[in-house]
Amino acid sequence: MTGEVLRFPAEDVMPSISSVLQAQGIPRHVRPDERTHQLVHEALTLYRGTVQPVGILLEVEKEVFASIFTGDGKNDSESPVRAISGRAESLTLFALTLGQAVCAEISQAFHRNDLATGSMLDAVASEGAELTAQLLEDARRQQLRARDAFDGKRGTLRFSPGYCGWDMSGQQSLFQALQPGTIGITLNSSYLMQPIKSISGVIIAGKKEIFQFDDTFSFCRDCATHTCRDRISTLLQP
Repeated sequence: MTGEVLRFPAEDVMPSISSVLQAQGIPRHVRPDERTHQLVHEALTLYRGTVQPVGILLEVEKEVFASIFTGDGKNDSESPVRAISGRAESLTLFALTLGQAVCAEISQAFHRNDLATGSMLDAVASEGAELTAQLLEDARRQQLRARDAFDGKRGTLRFSPGYCGWDMSGQQSLFQALQPGTIGITLNSSYLMQPIKSISGVIIAGKKEIFQFDDTFSFCRDCATHTCRDRISTLLQP
């Protein structure tokens, strides 16, 4: 099986200034000082000139994903991914990267001890990676609509190894199936991806009710953002 490669223009994955500042711990209602404002604009300019967003999608059967998810057998026994994927109508492996150039810019800034630029560009790229992930999820929904397999009663939600009780070692079996090396992503011995601004996982599609779960699992206590709450809330809207 060969995955479908999707490339996106830089303008489609440009984060907003407010989202970048929030990622840096500056609330929306706080007006940043002139230096911070300048840093954001410089980081966005660097990002726009170097980012090369690309993703890959591969639909798999439930049995295939169950094997991928099991991986080395290190997952949390309570992971909601297992239950949700078992009730899914469609399971699609994905991986994306912003490319090596923007990651090199971040590394170079830190290497020359320009911590302010490096930190701001890192925040911009992290937000951009999330926007790219959303574009991939949107593209998957469009594919399902095209074959009359998606409507207002259905939704999609993405999960990645390292979150929701899916152990990081799951990257290995996911990579073996998806082969994201075709878009320039590699995996090291610690299951970390290169380029660093890359995301992988599964997009689960199915009836909206299968995605309802409370963030009361043991691993939820270690989650700093609980972003799943906003995504699930959005998904459950009519």
